[in-house]
Amino acid sequence: MNDLDKAMAVMDAAFDPHWREAWTRRQVEDSLALSSGFLILFDEAGRYPDEHSPAAGFVLARKVLDEVELLLIGVLPEKRGHGLGSKLIAEFLQKSARMGATNVFLEVRANNPAEKVYRSAGFVPIGRRKDYYRTEDGTKIDAVTFGKAL
Repeated sequence: MNDLDKAMAVMDAAFDPHWREAWTRRQVEDSLALSSGFLILFDEAGRYPDEHSPAAGFVLARKVLDEVELLLIGVLPEKRGHGLGSKLIAEFLQKSARMGATNVFLEVRANNPAEKVYRSAGFVPIGRRKDYYRTEDGTKIDAVTFGKAL
C-alpha cells in the first residue's frame, strides 16, 4: 500500500459525508503532484508507518514561499482522543519550520471540534468567511482562518 492509498483509507473513514470536507483521490493526487504539496502520515503510535503498516492519521499541506497551509488533517475515528491529532500538528509545524516557513495557516468550518486542537497548538483566528461551507442538506457554515507565526 503506497502513501496515497494510506491517506485515502484514513480520509474515507475520518470524514463524515454530511460536512463535505473529504477530498477525492484525484484532488489529493493533484495537490501532491505540485512541488509545493506534501503529506505527513502517522501510524496509531504517532510515528511514520513502514511500507506495510496502515496509517491512522495524515496531514496534507502545501508550501508557498515562506508560508505553509494545512489543507487537510484526518485521524481515524477510533484513534481520536489519544493525542494523535496533536502529534500530527506538531510534526506539521516542525516540518514547516525546517522548510523555511515563517507562518502557517489553516481554515476550518466554524463548528468543527478540531478547533481546540489548533488553538492548543498556538493557532489564533485571523479571519472569517461567512457562509463559506455548505453541508449535504444545504446548511451554510462560516469558515474560520487560523494563523501561527513560527
